[in-house]
Amino acid sequence: MASDYGVKSFQKILSILDCFSSVDRSLSVSEIVARSGLPRSTAHRLVLSLREIGLLDQDGARHEYRLGLKLFELGSAVLFNMEIHKEARAIVELLSQAAGESVHLCVFDGWRMVFVDRQVGGRTGQHNSTIVMEASPCHCTGVGKAALAHQSEQVIERIIRLGLPAFTRNTITDPAALRAELAAIRARGYAFDLGEHSIGVRCVAAPVRNSAGRVIAGLSVTGPDRRMTEERLHALAQKVIEHAGLLSARLGYKPARRGDRAVS
Repeated sequence: MASDYGVKSFQKILSILDCFSSVDRSLSVSEIVARSGLPRSTAHRLVLSLREIGLLDQDGARHEYRLGLKLFELGSAVLFNMEIHKEARAIVELLSQAAGESVHLCVFDGWRMVFVDRQVGGRTGQHNSTIVMEASPCHCTGVGKAALAHQSEQVIERIIRLGLPAFTRNTITDPAALRAELAAIRARGYAFDLGEHSIGVRCVAAPVRNSAGRVIAGLSVTGPDRRMTEERLHALAQKVIEHAGLLSARLGYKPARRGDRAVS
C-alpha cells in the first residue's frame, strides 16, 4: 500500500536523523550506514535529499554531515507552541520567589534537556524567557537526571551508549553509578546536581509529567554551593516537587489513585 511505503520512507529518514546527538554532531556516510543499519546506497540517497531540503548540512572539507538549521527552525517553532511554555511562566516565577534562587524549566528531547523557561535571581533577578535551542546533558544536571530517571530502560541505555563525558570532577561517568543514581531519584522523587555540570553550582530538580503521565521535563532551583548546602537542597526539594506537580496538573496530569499502576 502507498501509505505503508510512505511510513517506511519516513522511518528510514528518522533512522538517519537519530544517528546524530550532542556527542556525535557530525558523521560520515559510512558512520550513518553503520548506525542506521540502512544499505549504503539508500543512506547516501536519503542523506543527499535531506541536505537539499536543509535538514542536514555538509562539511565539505571533511565529507561529513550534521543536523541542519531547518531542524533548529522547526524545533524552535515546536517550543513556541508547546503547551508547557504557556502554562509554566507563572509557576516558574512563583518558585523562584519562594526559593529566592534561579529556576530552570527544561524539556527532555530524547537525549538532552532543552531550556524552555528560566527565572534568574529569585526576588531581585530579572526574568529571562528562553525559548531557544540551548541544551544541556542529561547525566550531570538536576533537570536531566530528574527526567531521565523516569524514562524507559531503552532510553536510559541509549543515553549511556552515547557516552557520559565528564564536565567536572563530580560528574558521574560510570554507567553502573548512573543507574544507581537514577534508581535513588525515582525512590525519593527529586534529583540533585552537586557541581556535576559546573563547579560551584548546585541544584535540586523534580520531574514534570504530561496528561498521559509521561515525564517530559524537569523543573529545578539552582544556586551557588555556598548557599545550596545539602541541608538547604533537601529543604527546597519539597517546594520544587510541589511546583512541578502544579505544572503537571496544568498539563492535564492526574496522579494515579491508590492501587492504580503509576506511569513512568
